[in-house]
Amino acid sequence: MSDKEKGSGRIKYMIMLTGIFVLAGAAYALYWFSAGRYSITTDNAYVSGNIIQITPLTSGSVTEVLVNDTDFVKTGTVLVRLDRSDAENALEQAEAELARTVRQVKTLYTSDSRLETVVRQRETSLAKAKNDLARRAVLEGTGAIAQEEIDHAAEAVRLAEQALNEAKEQLKTSRSLTDKTVADRHPDVEKAAAQVRASYLALKRTDIVAPEDGYVARRSVQKGQWINTGAPLMALVPLSQIWVDANFKETQLRNMRIGQPVELFSDLLGKRIKYHGVIQGFSAGTGSAFSLLPAQNATGNWIKVVQRLAVRVVLDKKEITDNPLQIGLSMEAKVNVRDNGGKRLTDRVSVKDVSASAPYNTWKKEADAIVAGIIAGNR
Repeated sequence: MSDKEKGSGRIKYMIMLTGIFVLAGAAYALYWFSAGRYSITTDNAYVSGNIIQITPLTSGSVTEVLVNDTDFVKTGTVLVRLDRSDAENALEQAEAELARTVRQVKTLYTSDSRLETVVRQRETSLAKAKNDLARRAVLEGTGAIAQEEIDHAAEAVRLAEQALNEAKEQLKTSRSLTDKTVADRHPDVEKAAAQVRASYLALKRTDIVAPEDGYVARRSVQKGQWINTGAPLMALVPLSQIWVDANFKETQLRNMRIGQPVELFSDLLGKRIKYHGVIQGFSAGTGSAFSLLPAQNATGNWIKVVQRLAVRVVLDKKEITDNPLQIGLSMEAKVNVRDNGGKRLTDRVSVKDVSASAPYNTWKKEADAIVAGIIAGNR
């Protein structure tokens, strides 16, 4: 092959190579202007979620530990049992005291009726004594009746008035204990009923239950151990309530808004599983602002460091059910910022979730039922 043919072949090769680069550049430019410039990515992202610390509401000796790490439990499942002996005795005493109080209060209302009858009798006696005195007073001075008899009639009126006043005072005192209330709502009954409820709750709290569905982690409690109120026993992780905290550089946040779509990949499952989510909100401060020793920038040797801000991304619930994630796993997040007309800071008012208190609400209803049964049985 001549040098001329070789040169011609090299030129064609260079032309083809240049064309390939031009086409690749054009394709990339087309991608960049159509989609690439609206995509912001970070691999500084991690799965986060609620970690519920299980702590006892009463102190006592552990008699049973019913779960281990990695176990899945449902709401209301008993995790740990404490000794119940003292709590059972206290409940029995409180129930007996409530029954005694109901019977005692019942006598107060019976006393009211009895004293009302006494007052009416005393009023009748006073009226009779006054009539007797009036009849004798007409004959005074005529010699038909002795003065001593008139004096006796006047004394009878005075004694009848005194007896009536005493009966009225007794009725007033008795009514002060029952006025504007009924037996079931009497203060003494309410006080005894409150003690029954407190004793019942103390008994139920010897069973430490799961406030949410979740997985047991970091169990430290052992059978036979004495635990105090508030001591950490284990953690409960509801993996259905997870999100991703993606830490973007401050220079990447300019066009990010709440509600923008996010594509996510986990290091655990790789690119074969894609998760979808949306931006729920932005942290109120950077990581350095919340650190134990925040940066002091008012110094002569200050060096600017690009800060990162946590962006919370909520995930599609069906996707995390099909492919569960654990707290702390690394993620890669890619945000589409094409639509940047939304808000950067939310004005949504948080609504409290009361589901976590479901077992405790049930206990209160059970205690109310016990109180109502004792009152009805001793009314």
